[in-house]
Amino acid sequence: MTNYRYGYVRVSTLEQDPAGQLDAMAAAGVERERVFVERASGALDSRPELAKLLGVLRPGDTLVVWRLDRLGRSTSHLIQTVTELGERGIGFHSLTEAIDTTTSAGRLLFGILASLAAFERDVIRERTMAGLAAARARGNVGGRPPIMTPEKLAVARQMLDAGTPKSVVAKTIGVSRPTLYTHLGRLLNDGVTR
Repeated sequence: MTNYRYGYVRVSTLEQDPAGQLDAMAAAGVERERVFVERASGALDSRPELAKLLGVLRPGDTLVVWRLDRLGRSTSHLIQTVTELGERGIGFHSLTEAIDTTTSAGRLLFGILASLAAFERDVIRERTMAGLAAARARGNVGGRPPIMTPEKLAVARQMLDAGTPKSVVAKTIGVSRPTLYTHLGRLLNDGVTR
Protein backbone atom coordinates (compact mmCIF):
# COMPACT_ATOMS: atom_id res chain seq x y z
CA MET A 1 0.00 0.00 0.00
CA THR A 2 1.37 3.39 -1.00
CA ASN A 3 1.27 6.32 1.37
CA TYR A 4 0.58 9.69 -0.24
CA ARG A 5 1.06 13.32 0.66
CA TYR A 6 -2.09 15.36 0.07
CA GLY A 7 -2.17 19.14 0.08
CA TYR A 8 -4.85 21.49 1.30
CA VAL A 9 -4.67 25.03 -0.09
CA ARG A 10 -7.15 27.68 1.01
CA VAL A 11 -7.60 31.28 -0.08
CA SER A 12 -10.21 33.44 1.57
CA THR A 13 -11.68 35.12 -1.48
CA LEU A 14 -12.16 34.38 -5.17
CA GLU A 15 -9.76 37.23 -6.01
CA GLN A 16 -6.85 35.76 -4.07
CA ASP A 17 -4.35 33.66 -6.00
CA PRO A 18 -3.38 30.27 -4.54
CA ALA A 19 -0.23 30.12 -6.73
CA GLY A 20 2.18 30.71 -3.82
CA GLN A 21 0.66 27.92 -1.78
CA LEU A 22 0.60 25.61 -4.83
CA ASP A 23 4.32 26.31 -5.42
CA ALA A 24 5.02 25.45 -1.77
CA MET A 25 3.12 22.17 -2.17
CA ALA A 26 5.14 21.26 -5.26
CA ALA A 27 8.40 22.09 -3.45
CA ALA A 28 7.27 19.83 -0.58
CA GLY A 29 6.74 16.92 -2.97
CA VAL A 30 2.94 17.01 -3.09
CA GLU A 31 1.73 16.05 -6.57
CA ARG A 32 -0.67 18.60 -8.10
CA GLU A 33 -3.47 16.03 -8.55
CA ARG A 34 -3.40 15.45 -4.78
CA VAL A 35 -3.87 19.11 -3.87
CA PHE A 36 -7.34 20.29 -2.87
CA VAL A 37 -7.95 24.01 -3.37
CA GLU A 38 -10.60 25.79 -1.31
CA ARG A 39 -11.83 29.31 -2.03
CA ALA A 40 -13.61 30.15 1.21
CA SER A 41 -13.16 32.01 4.45
CA GLY A 42 -11.56 29.96 7.21
CA ALA A 43 -14.40 31.01 9.51
CA LEU A 44 -16.93 29.04 7.47
CA ASP A 45 -18.10 25.72 8.85
CA SER A 46 -18.76 24.35 5.38
CA ARG A 47 -15.58 23.73 3.40
CA PRO A 48 -16.42 21.16 0.71
CA GLU A 49 -12.86 20.67 -0.54
CA LEU A 50 -11.59 19.97 2.97
CA ALA A 51 -14.44 17.52 3.51
CA LYS A 52 -13.52 15.73 0.25
CA LEU A 53 -9.87 15.61 1.25
CA LEU A 54 -10.63 14.22 4.71
CA GLY A 55 -12.68 11.49 3.02
CA VAL A 56 -9.79 10.54 0.70
CA LEU A 57 -7.05 10.32 3.34
CA ARG A 58 -6.04 6.82 4.46
CA PRO A 59 -3.78 5.58 7.28
CA GLY A 60 -0.16 6.34 6.42
CA ASP A 61 -1.02 9.39 4.29
CA THR A 62 0.03 12.91 5.28
CA LEU A 63 -2.01 16.11 5.03
CA VAL A 64 0.21 19.06 4.07
CA VAL A 65 -0.74 22.73 4.51
CA TRP A 66 1.22 25.87 3.80
CA ARG A 67 0.39 27.42 7.20
CA LEU A 68 -1.64 26.34 10.22
CA ASP A 69 -4.27 29.03 9.66
CA ARG A 70 -5.10 27.53 6.25
CA LEU A 71 -6.58 24.44 7.95
CA GLY A 72 -8.18 25.51 11.25
CA ARG A 73 -10.97 28.01 11.88
CA SER A 74 -9.56 28.49 15.37
CA THR A 75 -6.86 27.00 17.54
CA SER A 76 -9.29 24.52 19.05
CA HIS A 77 -10.62 23.52 15.60
CA LEU A 78 -7.07 23.05 14.31
CA ILE A 79 -6.08 20.90 17.29
CA GLN A 80 -9.25 18.84 17.02
CA THR A 81 -8.69 18.25 13.28
CA VAL A 82 -5.03 17.26 13.65
CA THR A 83 -5.82 15.06 16.65
CA GLU A 84 -8.54 13.25 14.66
CA LEU A 85 -6.08 12.78 11.79
CA GLY A 86 -3.59 11.25 14.21
CA GLU A 87 -6.24 8.90 15.59
CA ARG A 88 -6.86 7.72 12.00
CA GLY A 89 -3.12 7.12 11.47
CA ILE A 90 -2.75 10.15 9.19
CA GLY A 91 0.18 12.53 9.50
CA PHE A 92 0.04 16.32 9.39
CA HIS A 93 2.69 18.69 8.05
CA SER A 94 2.56 22.49 8.18
CA LEU A 95 5.31 23.84 5.95
CA THR A 96 5.66 27.38 7.37
CA GLU A 97 5.69 26.35 11.04
CA ALA A 98 7.74 23.20 10.30
CA ILE A 99 5.35 20.98 12.26
CA ASP A 100 5.40 17.40 10.98
CA THR A 101 3.50 14.90 13.12
CA THR A 102 5.08 12.00 11.23
CA THR A 103 8.24 12.70 13.28
CA SER A 104 8.67 12.46 17.04
CA ALA A 105 9.88 16.08 17.21
CA GLY A 106 6.81 17.22 15.24
CA ARG A 107 4.46 15.30 17.53
CA LEU A 108 6.20 16.89 20.54
CA LEU A 109 5.84 20.38 19.07
CA PHE A 110 2.18 19.80 18.22
CA GLY A 111 1.59 18.44 21.74
CA ILE A 112 3.11 21.62 23.17
CA LEU A 113 0.84 23.75 20.97
CA ALA A 114 -2.20 21.73 22.08
CA SER A 115 -1.17 22.14 25.73
CA LEU A 116 -0.75 25.89 25.28
CA ALA A 117 -4.20 26.13 23.71
CA ALA A 118 -5.71 24.16 26.61
CA PHE A 119 -3.83 26.40 29.07
CA GLU A 120 -5.22 29.50 27.32
CA ARG A 121 -8.80 28.12 27.55
CA ASP A 122 -8.30 27.33 31.24
CA VAL A 123 -6.92 30.80 31.99
CA ILE A 124 -9.86 32.45 30.21
CA ARG A 125 -12.32 30.26 32.12
CA GLU A 126 -10.58 31.02 35.46
CA ARG A 127 -10.64 34.77 34.74
CA THR A 128 -14.32 34.59 33.84
CA MET A 129 -15.16 32.67 37.01
CA ALA A 130 -13.12 35.10 39.15
CA GLY A 131 -14.87 38.06 37.51
CA LEU A 132 -18.30 36.55 38.16
CA ALA A 133 -17.39 35.80 41.78
CA ALA A 134 -16.17 39.38 42.28
CA ALA A 135 -19.37 40.74 40.73
CA ARG A 136 -21.49 38.54 43.01
CA ALA A 137 -19.48 39.72 46.03
CA ARG A 138 -20.36 43.31 45.03
CA GLY A 139 -24.02 42.33 44.81
CA ASN A 140 -24.21 42.10 41.03
CA VAL A 141 -25.90 39.05 39.62
CA GLY A 142 -25.11 37.98 36.07
CA GLY A 143 -27.59 36.78 33.52
CA ARG A 144 -30.75 38.30 32.22
CA PRO A 145 -33.29 39.73 34.66
CA PRO A 146 -36.13 37.40 35.66
CA ILE A 147 -39.22 37.75 33.49
CA MET A 148 -41.61 37.12 36.39
CA THR A 149 -41.18 39.95 38.85
CA PRO A 150 -42.85 40.13 42.27
CA GLU A 151 -45.06 42.91 40.90
CA LYS A 152 -46.24 40.76 37.97
CA LEU A 153 -46.86 37.86 40.34
CA ALA A 154 -48.96 40.09 42.63
CA VAL A 155 -51.07 41.27 39.64
CA ALA A 156 -51.44 37.67 38.47
CA ARG A 157 -52.66 36.57 41.91
CA GLN A 158 -55.22 39.40 42.01
CA MET A 159 -56.50 38.54 38.53
CA LEU A 160 -56.70 34.83 39.34
CA ASP A 161 -58.53 35.57 42.60
CA ALA A 162 -61.04 37.57 40.52
CA GLY A 163 -61.61 34.51 38.32
CA THR A 164 -59.65 35.60 35.24
CA PRO A 165 -58.54 32.62 33.10
CA LYS A 166 -54.84 31.77 33.38
CA SER A 167 -54.24 32.27 29.65
CA VAL A 168 -55.62 35.84 29.89
CA VAL A 169 -53.55 36.53 33.01
CA ALA A 170 -50.37 35.34 31.30
CA LYS A 171 -51.02 37.51 28.26
CA THR A 172 -51.88 40.54 30.40
CA ILE A 173 -48.70 40.44 32.47
CA GLY A 174 -46.53 39.60 29.45
CA VAL A 175 -45.33 36.10 30.24
CA SER A 176 -45.93 32.74 28.64
CA ARG A 177 -48.46 30.36 30.15
CA PRO A 178 -45.73 27.87 31.14
CA THR A 179 -43.87 30.67 32.96
CA LEU A 180 -47.04 31.63 34.81
CA TYR A 181 -47.77 27.98 35.68
CA THR A 182 -44.20 27.48 36.93
CA HIS A 183 -44.42 30.45 39.28
CA LEU A 184 -47.92 29.55 40.46
CA GLY A 185 -46.62 26.04 41.18
CA ARG A 186 -43.80 27.47 43.25
CA LEU A 187 -46.28 29.56 45.24
CA LEU A 188 -48.42 26.48 45.93
CA ASN A 189 -45.36 24.39 46.86
CA ASP A 190 -44.23 27.11 49.27
CA GLY A 191 -47.63 26.91 51.00
CA VAL A 192 -48.96 30.17 49.64
CA THR A 193 -52.55 29.97 48.49
CA ARG A 194 -54.48 32.23 46.16
